[in-house]
Amino acid sequence: MHTDLWNHALALYARPGVEAACLDLQALGGDVCLLLCATWLQARGIAVLDERAQALREVAGPWQRDVVAPLRSLRQQWRTAAQGDAQLALLREQVKGLELQAEKALLARLQVQALQWPADSREPTGDWLARLAPDQARHHDALVKLRVAAAAPQDAEDGA
Repeated sequence: MHTDLWNHALALYARPGVEAACLDLQALGGDVCLLLCATWLQARGIAVLDERAQALREVAGPWQRDVVAPLRSLRQQWRTAAQGDAQLALLREQVKGLELQAEKALLARLQVQALQWPADSREPTGDWLARLAPDQARHHDALVKLRVAAAAPQDAEDGA
């Protein structure tokens, strides 16, 4: 298991089917960074508590709304026009890079919040994905795919 959230997220996102599942969950209103954080917390054995889930939402919500979403919206607005305009395509790629940096910064913020909580405690862990997924995604196949991928051994990523 990766000890930091960013590397955990990168490794998980690279697994077959995870990118598509995350995009489906995003379309259903899910915060992909929050869901990737959920898989990391689950792997670390952090107990799910209401106040912890709320604290993560309070970190993620404003950053998604004020930083990530505007960059994503601009990138998506330029999709069609950039296909026929090389300069706009270059700018669109730069915006895409900023969007990724913003997501990385959000994951770092979520990690700082979560590192306050003890790992592998004797408390029952609970289900972080169920707690942090939007209601409309709780029974969606994409959430099942993300859960299965996150539960699979990570020996290949860890070099074991």
